[in-house]
Amino acid sequence: MREEGYARAMVFGLLNINKPAGRSSRWVVNAVSRITGVDKIGHAGTLDPLATGVLLMALGPATRLVEYLQAGTKLYQASIHLGVNTSTYDAEGDVLATAPVPDLALGDLQHALARFVGEIEQQPPAFSALKIAGVAAYRKARRGQTVELPMRRVHIEQIELLSWQSPVLTIRVACSPGTYIRSLAFDLGQALGCGAHLASLVRQASGHFRLEDSVDLETLAAAAQVGDWQRYLLPPDQAVLELTPVYLDAGRTQVLLHGNPVTAPARPATSAGRAYDPDGRLIALVTYDAAQEVWQPDKVFVAD
Repeated sequence: MREEGYARAMVFGLLNINKPAGRSSRWVVNAVSRITGVDKIGHAGTLDPLATGVLLMALGPATRLVEYLQAGTKLYQASIHLGVNTSTYDAEGDVLATAPVPDLALGDLQHALARFVGEIEQQPPAFSALKIAGVAAYRKARRGQTVELPMRRVHIEQIELLSWQSPVLTIRVACSPGTYIRSLAFDLGQALGCGAHLASLVRQASGHFRLEDSVDLETLAAAAQVGDWQRYLLPPDQAVLELTPVYLDAGRTQVLLHGNPVTAPARPATSAGRAYDPDGRLIALVTYDAAQEVWQPDKVFVAD
């Protein structure tokens, strides 16, 4: 456990950014840093340049909550173009092969999509940010090197077929973190025997953070011009709402801030908790020690 202090004026919170098309997630992080003046920013769940939608940002000490932001179920709307395979599995890649698209009814597509619902094995695209011996796979792929990424197990909760107008179908997918919708598009094309690639992608939700509640960069920048960008800043505890709330008085707050355990008023329902000071500030993530009946500090964010 490491205590991380910060001045009361330091930014400590989250942003739900509507990522624009044609920009990398890292580019968006840098843009938010320029707009807000905050140097320490992390993002949860990379979106490819082609994609738009919810990209969560953690600012200041909230970067230590990124793992919780990443854990939520993802909701995507995707358009898949049948009959064309590309090197990247999406519209940005080179065309590798084309094939006639079969005469498919809605029922045919729904039957094919159903095969991908549940726990499935998925091959990540060679053009991805996954590391091989410390080097991003896409860098090797761009150099023409052979890229072999291991299969990964992902969970797709639901696939809803929204529309079909040959050769493009549009679907809505609810899935676990780490799922590649590009790979889903490729695998669907293989299953149908004609090939396919991802034509467009919108992340509509990440956990409980929704696209309709996001802010675009232009709006954020305009607010920053008048010194009001923090109106879009979300409380850091929005990343850990599933943890047990632990409300502390002034004395127990000081004990916890110095890295020491505090007594628990009652046995909690879950062992993972989020601790607040008397002013309602999130000050730490804690774990309940049943043997000693205390909350042990894991991550401390505030030190006066």
